[in-house]
Amino acid sequence: MNLKNFTYAVLFMASSLFAQKAETPQYSYDMGGKISFMKLTDAGVLVVAGSGGLGGIKPGASQTHFLFKDYGKIKPEELDFIPMSPYVIINEGGMFSTKKAVIDYVSGKKLFATEDNNWRFTNRADIMLPENKLVISGIHKEKGVAVGVYDLLDGKEVGIVPFKPKMGQQFLTTPVIIDGGLLVGTDKSLLRLDINNGTVVWENKDVDKISWVTADETGKEIYAFENKGGNTRIHKISSSGQKLWDKERKVKGIVTRFEILPNGLACVSDVDNSGKKGIGKLASGASESKIAFLSAQDGSDLWEKAPKTKGYVQHFYIMDDGILFGLQDGGINKVSFDGVPLFRKPMKTGENIHTMAMTPKGMIYITDSDCNIINLNTGESIWNKELKYKRAKSVTSGYDSKNKRYLISTGEEIMAIDENTGEVSSLATFKFDGKEYPNNLILRNEGILLTSDQNMMMLDFNGSQKFHEYYKAPGKSAAGAILMGALTVASAAASVSSHMAAEQHRHVHYTGGSYYTLGDYTSTGESYKEMANAFANAAGASFAEMTRRFSATAATENTQFILTKLDSGDVGLVKVNKDSGTKEKEISLKDKKPEYEVDELGGYLYYKANNNTIYSYDLKK
Repeated sequence: MNLKNFTYAVLFMASSLFAQKAETPQYSYDMGGKISFMKLTDAGVLVVAGSGGLGGIKPGASQTHFLFKDYGKIKPEELDFIPMSPYVIINEGGMFSTKKAVIDYVSGKKLFATEDNNWRFTNRADIMLPENKLVISGIHKEKGVAVGVYDLLDGKEVGIVPFKPKMGQQFLTTPVIIDGGLLVGTDKSLLRLDINNGTVVWENKDVDKISWVTADETGKEIYAFENKGGNTRIHKISSSGQKLWDKERKVKGIVTRFEILPNGLACVSDVDNSGKKGIGKLASGASESKIAFLSAQDGSDLWEKAPKTKGYVQHFYIMDDGILFGLQDGGINKVSFDGVPLFRKPMKTGENIHTMAMTPKGMIYITDSDCNIINLNTGESIWNKELKYKRAKSVTSGYDSKNKRYLISTGEEIMAIDENTGEVSSLATFKFDGKEYPNNLILRNEGILLTSDQNMMMLDFNGSQKFHEYYKAPGKSAAGAILMGALTVASAAASVSSHMAAEQHRHVHYTGGSYYTLGDYTSTGESYKEMANAFANAAGASFAEMTRRFSATAATENTQFILTKLDSGDVGLVKVNKDSGTKEKEISLKDKKPEYEVDELGGYLYYKANNNTIYSYDLKK
């Protein structure tokens, strides 16, 4: 299942919900004021904000896990949830506020607050993972303009470094911990700080307006990126602050992917000329991605001729023998590190490549209108021909291990593809009610389950329908009021992927490892395991708790919850068995515009019963 479909599946699970009486919840929580926002986090803790401050609710807990009231009313826009972590940053009054606090919502502890640590004004608050460090920049009451580092395992100060800025000098980059030191970019220079000694080790004034910074594994070679006029300048600097390139490398567009490899620098930049007109547009060329392979020695091009894209790069992977990429508008190609095309010719595909993943037979790709498994050495199909279908209403897929075949739902039909021969057959045609299409295809012991917000359909392995259940949506007004759960592996994984884009380097920095490795075609359960492994790499009890959560089997894996109008006339949730389609129970929410969140892993429903109160229902009962 590809990431996009998995995201749809999880959001669907989060919108398909519960059963029992709203007036008899297992637990009730008074949040101390009017609730304006609630979010189910990756850790399973429900975070609630409003006039009563910031609160947290843990699955199955009889009392509120924590209540942070120090800043009074907390607005949704003042919260910055750090992906793949137990941390949320509170920015009172906005991003450049005088007060900031970091809450570990798993432990319920306040780890940092500006007023507790003598900060008069804070410019930035950035979290370093997996180092578990908080970096603060701003004005300290004792040190003046300074950068401070705090350990998020216990909230203790690691060190503060004061420095004398030029008039109007501002911090721009997300700080980076490299080779034991801290790199900070400003609009005037790049600085290296020694936190333990509280000193500025060096300041390079030859580079300015740096938007983000990275380095090789040794930390000896640093790359700093300056965005200017829609283009990028790349500087290379040593760990002692000296320029390693005589002249910066100028790249068209904004660098969105940058990989430091033993034999060069893989770089993707996106050129956006959509707003330009006339001669300016003609001079700038098409809006598309540029792929380059640069020398680490001097930044020069190592390829005589860069591969053509004619569109934006949607997938980008570093392979053992070269670079594999797929385009948003269709097309897959592979180029060696020497710039030699590895495919006999670029592969044509349909638009919007949902999936590029490894299988035992080769690499499978799935788009809105075709699917194939190709030999990555030649770019040729291992099947007689690719599967083509009418542009899909909604694409989702799964692997039927019992019958050694791939199943692809195009919205109204399931196509079966023999793994070995590539023989294609139409397994079933179907139609969902309510103008919906499947957003998830799940292989279960009982058959093939197709789901959407309001529909559930089970087919046997021959394509015959076993059941089809449809529950009409309660109305647009109710559906629009629902707070969809942003839990899930998909959202967290997407956050990690997207943070690598140059324009999104803000508030969190992950170091180590490659984000551009082609993965295997995996199931939802395997994706949960991968997420558990990611959490396990970070130190601390809160990360350990998150690891346990994603290692466990989903509490509601055999049932689906759907919001609908009940026979009683109330809006509520029906609990439907995934294997039989039978309705097991109902939860009446007695609210035409219910606001709720569902924890599919832990098995709890959280419902905003009134302005101040959250109800919790144990979905396992």
